[in-house]
Amino acid sequence: MIDKFVTNMADAMSGIADGATVLVGGFGQVGQPNALIEALIEHGAKDLTVVANNAGTGRAGLARLMELGRVRRIVCSFPRSTGSVVFEELYAAGKIELEIVPQGTLAERMRAAGAGVRAFYTPTAVGTKLAEGKEVREIGGTNCVLETALHGDVALVECWTADRWGNLVFRSSGRNFNPVMAMAGKLTIVQTQHVAELGELDPEVIVTPGIFVNRVIHVPYGDPPL
Repeated sequence: MIDKFVTNMADAMSGIADGATVLVGGFGQVGQPNALIEALIEHGAKDLTVVANNAGTGRAGLARLMELGRVRRIVCSFPRSTGSVVFEELYAAGKIELEIVPQGTLAERMRAAGAGVRAFYTPTAVGTKLAEGKEVREIGGTNCVLETALHGDVALVECWTADRWGNLVFRSSGRNFNPVMAMAGKLTIVQTQHVAELGELDPEVIVTPGIFVNRVIHVPYGDPPL
């Protein structure tokens, strides 16, 4: 019987190695797998490359992971935002590396990884510092820069509802980076607000099929399921 649910965070984090590339879902605080981030802190993996929309806020969650010196490099679209004090302190001190990727390009690089596409061309960032050192080609009269697929050793994802096969449903803007990160992670770990019985989920609303999911843990909070 396939059952991808685990009962504790230690099992959810099992096997995450030092030096891993970790994809962290969410858009600001929406859809962010906060419980999994805290579990990663407890797990103790270090020398991590983190891929996220931003570089954390305040001194909790992703910011706390960085403050503890566990993150060597961050790949994100918005390294500076309201409350990004930890990143700014570390970057000013030369203690963390940064790769800025435009938001749409970041999402597409991970979608490409999940779809088996090695690289793609986009006009975004042509002629800027973000394109330095990258191949540029004219396609249809427009200069485009070559961007490579972005895989993760681990993807930490938050969803609204999951079943034991790992089929995932997202609610509203919680469907942000989470689905593409689930596809791009070699080990995809999901925290779900709600649990559905097998066969209960309408196939038309399943965004991420269970084939992309390895582990699920129930972290109940929020409103009743829709």
